[in-house]
Amino acid sequence: MWFNFSRIILRNRLLFLILIGLATVFMAYQAQFARMSYEMAQILPKSDPTYKEYDKFKEIFGKDGSMVVVGIDNSNIYQLNNFNAWFDLTQDIKKIEVDFKKNGELIKVNGVTEALSVANAYTLKKNYESKKFDFNQIVQKKPTTQDEVDEIKKAIHQQPFYNGFLYNDTTHATLILITLDRELLDSKYRNALFERIDEEVAEFEQQTGIKTYKSGLPYIRANSTTKVADEVELFLLLSVLITSLILYLFFRSFKVMMYSMLVVSIGVVWSLGVLSLFDFEITLLTGLIPPLIIVIGIPNCIFLLNKYHREYKNHNNQIKALSRVIEKTGNAIFLTNTTTALGFATFISTKSAMLVEFGIVAAIDIFLVFILSIFLIPIIFSFLKPPKKRHTKHLENKIMGKVVDFVEVIVLNHRKKVYAVSILIFIFSLFGISKMTTTGNLIDDLPKNDPIVEDLKFFEKGFNGVMPFEVMIDTKEKNGVFADNAKTLYKIQKFQKEMAKYDEFSKPLSIVEAIKFAYQSYKNGKPKFYILPPASELNKLKTFVGNDNEKGNFSSFIDSTNRYTRVSFQMADVGTKEMDEILNEIQPIIDDIFPKEDYDVYTTGTSVTFLKGTGYLIENLFTSLSLAIFLIAILMSILFSSVRMVLVSLIPNFLPLLTTAAIMGYMGVAIKPSTILIFSIAFGISVDDTIHFLSKYRQELKIHRLGIKKAAILALRETGFSMIYTSTILFFGFGVFTVSSFGGTVALGTLVSLTILFAVFADLVLLPSFLLSLDKALTTKAFRKEPLISVLDEEEDIDISKLKVKKKKITEDTP
Repeated sequence: MWFNFSRIILRNRLLFLILIGLATVFMAYQAQFARMSYEMAQILPKSDPTYKEYDKFKEIFGKDGSMVVVGIDNSNIYQLNNFNAWFDLTQDIKKIEVDFKKNGELIKVNGVTEALSVANAYTLKKNYESKKFDFNQIVQKKPTTQDEVDEIKKAIHQQPFYNGFLYNDTTHATLILITLDRELLDSKYRNALFERIDEEVAEFEQQTGIKTYKSGLPYIRANSTTKVADEVELFLLLSVLITSLILYLFFRSFKVMMYSMLVVSIGVVWSLGVLSLFDFEITLLTGLIPPLIIVIGIPNCIFLLNKYHREYKNHNNQIKALSRVIEKTGNAIFLTNTTTALGFATFISTKSAMLVEFGIVAAIDIFLVFILSIFLIPIIFSFLKPPKKRHTKHLENKIMGKVVDFVEVIVLNHRKKVYAVSILIFIFSLFGISKMTTTGNLIDDLPKNDPIVEDLKFFEKGFNGVMPFEVMIDTKEKNGVFADNAKTLYKIQKFQKEMAKYDEFSKPLSIVEAIKFAYQSYKNGKPKFYILPPASELNKLKTFVGNDNEKGNFSSFIDSTNRYTRVSFQMADVGTKEMDEILNEIQPIIDDIFPKEDYDVYTTGTSVTFLKGTGYLIENLFTSLSLAIFLIAILMSILFSSVRMVLVSLIPNFLPLLTTAAIMGYMGVAIKPSTILIFSIAFGISVDDTIHFLSKYRQELKIHRLGIKKAAILALRETGFSMIYTSTILFFGFGVFTVSSFGGTVALGTLVSLTILFAVFADLVLLPSFLLSLDKALTTKAFRKEPLISVLDEEEDIDISKLKVKKKKITEDTP
């Protein structure tokens, strides 16, 4: 097959160049439509009960997580100048307008729907004429004297509703609660909104000298999105620079470096085009694909060019060399790219939208870069002059030769030591794995000294957090919230008292708190009446509350049918383990207060879905790793026709994974969505060297009828150079991710690089040692037979007379 394929490629090289050029233009056109993701990553599958509960909550009450908070820790806020600056900041934020494209037209819109602080807090006042409550601002205008500020402070502190909500008497913290326009928040224009908020806050800091803190789910998301966009460009630049430098150092040829980078650069354009064609967005994961294509695509070029130079050095026939490049290495590279793609494709089995998209695009892009490599490298170099002696010098690299010779000595003479070291590493790994932990926080991947982390800690200390946590109560009947003398309201109050025992939760907002606020106003504003009144008083209050739900006063707490209500908390950014413990403790309380025969109660919100999603990912990604191992084992069994050989070949690839897991345990790197990816990716990549080595070993056994020892050593010598070259590229290529500001991406880069480093030594030392020690027990007749898939075919030669290629005259001395 590959013999005929090589003839087709070289006979129609101009046609293929034109087709690839047109495809690249098309993909470049599509790439311009690739867009960043501005919404919270969808981790849970739609069939998951937690997702369904959250979806129902959004259907009734709308999306949560649209609030940003600006806070200060200063007991001097009620000094005249400071209070007026806080007043101005609240008003200025509320008036912020930004550009927004709606229906194809760029218009100015109010990005902030509400900004609430102690400087513009409301109170209720009975309106006897309309028989309802009117909302009145406590601060009617900016105060001009300190006495006025003192009166404002007194009035604010006579409203217990705001304590723990807009200010905290204990911690002296106060905040501005900013509600953002939801449509604008889920668009690219939100960055302009946050920039305007930052400008206003910076002006306040400069004017007062008071340090401010900013947080909230939208703020964290926007900051992360901006960092992702910046890092995609940084990773691409670093990947290009590092791989170019290493290529040049290996081959000492500018043209080899330039054309190899051209191939992977086209692959990057195609990867963005594929992302756009599937209508997927650029996320923290899919943003890694372009630099990954460079890192994974370059080894294809190295194997092809190494073979080209080796073939040409043997017989000085350029066309024969290029033909044999395709014929001899095409299937091997196809299979190694297949194993790598399988490592990514198994993420599709998780059913998580975020990982499914990443798996689909990554797997497709790896095959596309394989196609580009197998077509472009032979075609491009067929137009160039044959390599001269100085261009093939890298095949005799003395340093690489000494490394391979050293490995050969170890394999031949020190196998017992190799096994002893391997056993020690295995024991070391098992102990390290026992120390691994599982976690998942919203800001877990950010550096501990990142301003976002520091600001979040401020709000966790001052207000117990800013992450949305919702409890939705379904009374199962219309007007059920107020039925039976409002027993549901008293149950909600009891539930809130139980939740107050948990430091992880803020003061709740609910229909109960709204009624307590209204009842205090009904009793002429006396703080002692900030209570849930008895049923008899509730009936009196109805005269003024009446249909207020329809008027919008309480619509955020209860639906239009009075069947559903919510209790809204803000909570600390706890990990998955802590969250599970809290939910497990809360559930019996809920079941006791709200009997299941009368109520359906759901704990939901962004915090719950994110943390549940993290647990879901960790559980399913282990499944995807098992699937990757299973699929690759099947592929290798087809390739080598020997179950024993498959088992032995997998051991050198398991050991690096175990070692990496142990390092995670010793260094305290937790298992989380960003780090669990390491194993599937690393396994798919590291098994490539195993395939190359065993394929060459089999070839030597089959064709030359060599002894097992001689075949293993010859395979080691020929594949050793390429394995070291490609592993070096992969090591430093993945190393570029260590410059990321996201801890998970740093861990991904560091740990995949280490896994690849361990893998190349396992394939160069442990695998040949196994082959020599187990000898005939491994090299069965089945292994010597022709496999279903032939990786290398050294016997079939090319009829050079049938491959007449018109060479373009080139004056440059080019390899």
